[in-house]
Amino acid sequence: MAHLTFGAGIWAFGRIVDRYATDGYGPERSTAGMLELAAQVDGLEYLDINHPFAEEDLAPKTVASMLDGLGLKARAVTPHLYTRRFARGAFTNPDPAVRRAAKDRVHAAVEAAAELGAGYVKFWPGQDGFDMPGQADYPRLWELTVEAIRELAAAHPETRFAIEYKPKEPRVQITLGNAATTLLAIGEAGVDNLGIVLDFGHSLMAGEAPAEALQLVHRHGRLESAELNDNWRGWDDDLPVASVHLFETVEFLLALRRIGWDRPVLLDQFPFREDPVEALSHSIRTIRRLDAACERIDLAALGEAQERQDAVAAQRILWSAI
Repeated sequence: MAHLTFGAGIWAFGRIVDRYATDGYGPERSTAGMLELAAQVDGLEYLDINHPFAEEDLAPKTVASMLDGLGLKARAVTPHLYTRRFARGAFTNPDPAVRRAAKDRVHAAVEAAAELGAGYVKFWPGQDGFDMPGQADYPRLWELTVEAIRELAAAHPETRFAIEYKPKEPRVQITLGNAATTLLAIGEAGVDNLGIVLDFGHSLMAGEAPAEALQLVHRHGRLESAELNDNWRGWDDDLPVASVHLFETVEFLLALRRIGWDRPVLLDQFPFREDPVEALSHSIRTIRRLDAACERIDLAALGEAQERQDAVAAQRILWSAI
């Protein structure tokens, strides 16, 4: 692939909690502390940054200066739409005042993104969905979701937006849970500045083949960003790249090559028990090794095997490159 560039979610460098270790893994870190760690990862150039920042009174201009001083750039800004305040939904909350508050967070994130020079604002409405049968009016959830993303994207036509779909967590069932459903929502929204973040791990959770989902989203002209990590399919483990799914990762990298991807590849990792600098550095080294393996793949032979749907021949070709 042409020169690979890498980014990561800033959350990889902060304190991480789960429902048992509610006091978190690792120390609490300021925005400055997280950025300083990110700058230590060899090859890392871009960050997806949450808004509001770790310190809510921190000005975007100050964060922009921090990034510049460390040689880092903002790739995306992700507003907090999934916190306890939005436990019953952000865009789909039963309370109109809470729905307005969610939209206000997006408007503020757009301003921050402009100051930081970020490429897009990310929607991750992880609380928009339901938990039990009979709880939700499904058409109403859909209407509120589509109306909100349409309204927000139309209000800022100069800003790129992207939805990161995920099947579950924190909600037991998230409304925008897979690639096809998210494409349908975008189609109904009818705005041009709205795309998809294809997160490898979320695609695994959704029962998809990530390379297939990536190329489907690209086919519809909606691929805004690509993220790599890994998991065991049952949960969003956010493990280092290819730690579980080696060949799916190779196939994903081949798909990125096929579509001519020339934007950063982002790492969405949660190193609960690992050193974050080493965990993300390891992922970047892994991607580079696998990208070099992709160079060795006989694409003509692979194409012929795929035309015949000869699974064993295709596996033999991939193994020979590894």
